[in-house]
Amino acid sequence: MKFVLVAGPTFPVTSAGGSQLLLVDVTISWKIHVQKLIRFYVSVRLFNCIFSEAVESWRREKLEEAKQLTLNKGTLNPTIQYEEAGMMVRALESDWAVLSEGIGLWIPGEVINKEHDDKPEGVEDLEDQILPGRPIPTECHAQLHTDYDGAAVRWGLTHHKESAADCCQACLDHAKRAKPGEKKCNIWVYCPSEDGCHSPDIYQHKHQECWLKSAEKPRLNFKDKYPDSYRNSHPTAPFVVPWVSGVITA
Repeated sequence: MKFVLVAGPTFPVTSAGGSQLLLVDVTISWKIHVQKLIRFYVSVRLFNCIFSEAVESWRREKLEEAKQLTLNKGTLNPTIQYEEAGMMVRALESDWAVLSEGIGLWIPGEVINKEHDDKPEGVEDLEDQILPGRPIPTECHAQLHTDYDGAAVRWGLTHHKESAADCCQACLDHAKRAKPGEKKCNIWVYCPSEDGCHSPDIYQHKHQECWLKSAEKPRLNFKDKYPDSYRNSHPTAPFVVPWVSGVITA
């Protein structure tokens, strides 16, 4: 059997004299040779170097040496044969990503670790909200993401305050000024969101609305997050209750 190098697919044929010839693809043969060559160079360097930096440093070094040889600028004690130089330039430059995988060498360019967050889009941590304006006095008993029910003694649609603290103070002032027999404010409900606040009624509740309410036994409308059953029947409702409320005790 004889071996003949050709450019094309590999297949056996029989000559006129009856001897069998094996035609070998030159491209495949040289590719295997280059892969073995690169594997050898990389393996030697990796013994004493940090993996990723060593490989990249070796690639740049061999690429520069191969380029010099292709320009007929021989280097002192070259490690690459002249006839291999052009092939090495192509392998280490344009074909490096493909060939590195072919020889079992793969180095990720960059690894970015991200913390997994499975919260629905638009949902913030309940404890992350910071209310603008002056601090709210302790007597206001402020509760974030809370909406209390009660009979309105001052409608928030036309009653806006700069801050939750100011809304609470309005409730305190109302209770002091209330005449005998009149309902006194003991619940304040404030909208701190610039996008407005959701409510199941027919109104569009705006930023800085301050509702003053009264109730003998204050009852919650919503706390923290709207239930799934409520959101199913109110598709525009957000996940988190946007209101800030407080109950003032006598």
